[in-house]
Amino acid sequence: MAGLGARLPDFPWDTLRNAKSVAAGHPDGIVDLSVGTPVDPTPQFARDALADAGDAHGYPTVWGAPATRRAVLDYLERRWNAVALPDEGVMPVVGTKELVGWLPTLLGLGADDAVIHPECAYPTYEVGALTAGARPVALDDPSRIPADARLVWINSPSNPTGRIMSADEMRAFVAAARERGAVLASDECYGEFAWEGEPYSVLDPRINDGDPTGLLVVGSLSKRSNAAGYRAGFVAGDPAVVQDLVAVRKHLGMMLPAPIQAAMVAMLGDQTHVEEQRQRYLARRARLKPALEASGFRIDHSEGSLYLWATRGEDSRASVAWLAERGILVAPGDFYGSAAGQHVRVALTASDERIAAAAARLS
Repeated sequence: MAGLGARLPDFPWDTLRNAKSVAAGHPDGIVDLSVGTPVDPTPQFARDALADAGDAHGYPTVWGAPATRRAVLDYLERRWNAVALPDEGVMPVVGTKELVGWLPTLLGLGADDAVIHPECAYPTYEVGALTAGARPVALDDPSRIPADARLVWINSPSNPTGRIMSADEMRAFVAAARERGAVLASDECYGEFAWEGEPYSVLDPRINDGDPTGLLVVGSLSKRSNAAGYRAGFVAGDPAVVQDLVAVRKHLGMMLPAPIQAAMVAMLGDQTHVEEQRQRYLARRARLKPALEASGFRIDHSEGSLYLWATRGEDSRASVAWLAERGILVAPGDFYGSAAGQHVRVALTASDERIAAAAARLS
């Protein structure tokens, strides 16, 4: 019998070994801009909250501690103008990649169901569909969503393109998903990082007319709080859907450790450190974007998120090789779908010194 791995594509980053080796041979060392891994410190107050909660002798609950749920709901209402949700409408998750990858399975989807995701998209949307045995469908036009769609993913600001959806676009996806009886899941992990344009949450009443039915938001502290190693995320929205997820996850032991939840409460309650981090990324973007443009790249979209979506009008692997010769490693667009084959994703998640080194090499 073929294992689950037979359904799944090869892990994309494994294909960058040669380019990474070339970039690592640069006399001044590699500048790795291929993965969006934060490099700046986790706030000290979050580390203190983690340590203070270290006496975690009992099991946490899948649904999360009341303080965790309240912190998420307060953050969504305060920062994202979200409709008021009851406690039943929120749950912490073990990093949002876990939730993205397992959501089709947790919703009980299978061979008769379609999972919709953007044409240029984070690969885990497709992998999650394949893991459940469902049919992944890449499309950007809500009017083309098929009748058998049971889960629709949107992502704004986008990974990898940085594109920010307008309110009208989001409303159209909400309406189309509801017409087909599908759950709409909005990946808003990059919401705090908008450079040009205003991002919206699908839980904003301007998007959903005050009704969260059938809607989920996926949020993360990895990027906003430099806490990727904490694996702290959440899902919030339609209480009926969230409680279905809680019921299944109880059987599977999918629970976020109590000390991580304590740190999560502290980080969600503070916006100052998020703005400080935003300014760091904004400065790095201001350094790297013109350097790429001066070296012949065009930057498309990139209104938000932590990436520059760059192209020289050639196969993305050729651009990866050209940059690797200059000691710079980036992600090829083909990681993100067939529509992305002439772009590369250039991450802003490197130190100021490494960003400056990349800009100098491009100049």
